Amino acid sequence: MRPLLIATYLAVVAVLVSALAIGQAALALCGARRWSWLAPAVGLALVCAICWATVRMPGDGVVPAILVPALAILAALHLRGRLEGGGEALRLGWPVALGALLAASLPFAVEGHFGILGTGFNPDMSQHLLATDRLAHGAGSQLLHQGYPLGPHAAVVALNEGLGVGIVQGFDGLTIAAVVVAALTAFAVFAGRAPAGASGATHPPMGRESRTGSIVAALLVGLPYLVASYFAQGAFKELIQAVLVLAFVLALRESNRAWRHLPLRFAPAALLAIGSVYVYSFPGLIWLAAIATIWALLGRASGKSAPTATGPATRDASALRAASLAVLVFLIGSLPELGRMIDFHSFETFAPNGPGLGNLFGQISPFTALGIWPSGDFRLAPGDGAVPAFIYYLGAALATALFLLGIRRAWRTRESSLLAGLASVGLLYVAARVGGTPYTSAKALEIAAPLATLAILLPLSAAGGGVGATAPDEASATAGGGGSPGPTGPAGRHAASLGVPHPALWLYLLAAGACSLLALANAPVGPTSYSPALTSLRPLFADSSVLVLAPDTLLAGEHGEPYLLWELRGGRVCVQPASSAGGRAPVGVRFVVTEADAKRPFRGLVLRRRAGPYAVWEHRGVVGGPSPCPLIAVRQARASAS
Repeated sequence: MRPLLIATYLAVVAVLVSALAIGQAALALCGARRWSWLAPAVGLALVCAICWATVRMPGDGVVPAILVPALAILAALHLRGRLEGGGEALRLGWPVALGALLAASLPFAVEGHFGILGTGFNPDMSQHLLATDRLAHGAGSQLLHQGYPLGPHAAVVALNEGLGVGIVQGFDGLTIAAVVVAALTAFAVFAGRAPAGASGATHPPMGRESRTGSIVAALLVGLPYLVASYFAQGAFKELIQAVLVLAFVLALRESNRAWRHLPLRFAPAALLAIGSVYVYSFPGLIWLAAIATIWALLGRASGKSAPTATGPATRDASALRAASLAVLVFLIGSLPELGRMIDFHSFETFAPNGPGLGNLFGQISPFTALGIWPSGDFRLAPGDGAVPAFIYYLGAALATALFLLGIRRAWRTRESSLLAGLASVGLLYVAARVGGTPYTSAKALEIAAPLATLAILLPLSAAGGGVGATAPDEASATAGGGGSPGPTGPAGRHAASLGVPHPALWLYLLAAGACSLLALANAPVGPTSYSPALTSLRPLFADSSVLVLAPDTLLAGEHGEPYLLWELRGGRVCVQPASSAGGRAPVGVRFVVTEADAKRPFRGLVLRRRAGPYAVWEHRGVVGGPSPCPLIAVRQARASAS
């Protein structure tokens, strides 16, 4: 286990260090001098984009394996002596990073080994591993040819080539790192910062209770119940997209705060949008475009903008120039992917007869996005598990009340970016619920969950001196430009008066945090390594029956049966422990698959082929006829994984 542990956390550290350095350097090039908690998300977006742009160059992953660390080193050198607030950020942020790391490590601790996340819950990781393996060897794959976004896959290839970690550990490391980035991104709201323009200023020190509340709130916004549930099934793309949507909202928020005087104040949002293209293709842009549009309309309707000494016409011209530069940045970074985005439009998920339920049992309740859902499996309806249904409804009632109060508070403090984010994810969920499938509407809820949780917990930013109370969007100063954004100014007093009782928020934190941990503890962890060999054997087996003799430990402790069934889907497959070998081969079984170094499992078999870690034995007396093994169609394999 120790080599797998080292490999996994080596990948985590590599992703985080690269994202932190590259992201902050990118913000510095946009003109930001102080440390920003949006840097990790911007860096993760750029890492995915850079890796995909270079992974298909000669060397099968060597170029991104060299380029990303080199850019991280150059970024660190560029920031040395120029970055303000870095030491304070480290002091405040390390508990958040550590807490997120421990939470994301819970599935592996509970299962007792490192391996493929989600095996036995969602079989989709199989196709991602196959596409990554082929990408690492310069070969094509179905996902590649269909225009599927492969930025995260390319990052795993770079980890594999640069650090020598297996692709399973690479995906685990990337997914854990994304959880840490999510929590650090949320910490941008709760950490507090110096007033905009006050170079070198520091915010008042937090009390112990305030600091604890800020840390826990950031962790819960970064890893609410539904995001934790998607992490549990290895859904790294949805997790990263949720991070990018949250960061995009907060980048728009900062564009009217610390960055409001920068000519490139919208460029960080553009960089996040570029990352979304390479993580989630064109569907990811739908969320971001909706957020930007509603945010602009809210700003226009309010008639307010960032306070300056110039008139409205000058402010509008400045904003238009900044927006134009951001669009230019986005086009330069995303146009190379345009052809693949067009190809991806015909992907099966978007077809009316597409996956439909996928691995779900039915529509997911929208209350799951509010965080209090006491079930280890988000797919279960209230009362179907060990917890009585009324407990679900009590939790949903508390979360809904706090959510509505949070929206009211956000409206009255003019948190226009958060309101735009909530409106956008809400509208897109409704559209997916009405015109899509349960599979797509569940994803829409997952991406909405961090923003919904942020709306609930935003009052805690006031308790910790956070930016949520000390400098509301566009309301940090009045039209006269004389208002102070400090906690003792008019805006600060107004925000504090809109707070909700702390006992209710702490009750929510306790209940929602327990639900997130429950989802993580219930996460299945599958085999520790991956080989595409089983998939390559499917044409050989065709309509014949095949018996897989798997190691007892794989079946008993690593959710091996659903993994094997999914890998061999499309044929008639039986799975038994290797300890059952001996005697004559089962009647009607033509092929038997064992480990490569295993002896002949049954009498009358001959070795047909060795493929990677497997050996294929054939009973040549069996050609057709009745089979003892069930037909494993795609839907059956998904059901068995559930």
